Amino acid sequence: MATKKQVKEQPRSDLENPQSKNSSATNDSQIGEDEAEDMTRTALAAYRAREEEFERRKKEVTDRLQAHLGRVGEEHRRLAELHKAVEGFVDPIGKEAAKLRKKIDAVNKDLKSLGQTCQRKEHEYQQVLDLYNVKSKEKAQLITVLMEVVTESERQRMKKLDELSKDVDSMSSTRPIKHP
Repeated sequence: MATKKQVKEQPRSDLENPQSKNSSATNDSQIGEDEAEDMTRTALAAYRAREEEFERRKKEVTDRLQAHLGRVGEEHRRLAELHKAVEGFVDPIGKEAAKLRKKIDAVNKDLKSLGQTCQRKEHEYQQVLDLYNVKSKEKAQLITVLMEVVTESERQRMKKLDELSKDVDSMSSTRPIKHP
């Protein structure tokens, strides 16, 4: 790659060359071409410099990223080891706790079925109690009616007995009683 100084010196050496001194028109066009070439070389050099800078920064970023990925990988490996250690940790009373949980589940299952049976029996009991209350009320009504009937019967019997007694009294007063 040519430096800017070399690029600038090159057109001068072309001007000093005896072959290029042939005509002034040729010199003017040669100077224009040299300036265009000089600008092209300068632009190309600047482009290459930017590309080199880009590649250098790209390499720096890649290196930093690789270093970071290495640290992340190491942390991941350590976390995996810790995870395995935690999973491998055996709770000394875990088996006993598991047995107790199973027993609790069994008791809960029994309680649930007993609760359902109790609810069913309560429902049946409530139905029987309601029927008992209905029959008790019916019995009370019947007893009340019976008492009324008995009272009425007794009243009528007493009334008839009184009538008979009056008839007997009236007969005895109208007829003399004969004693033997």
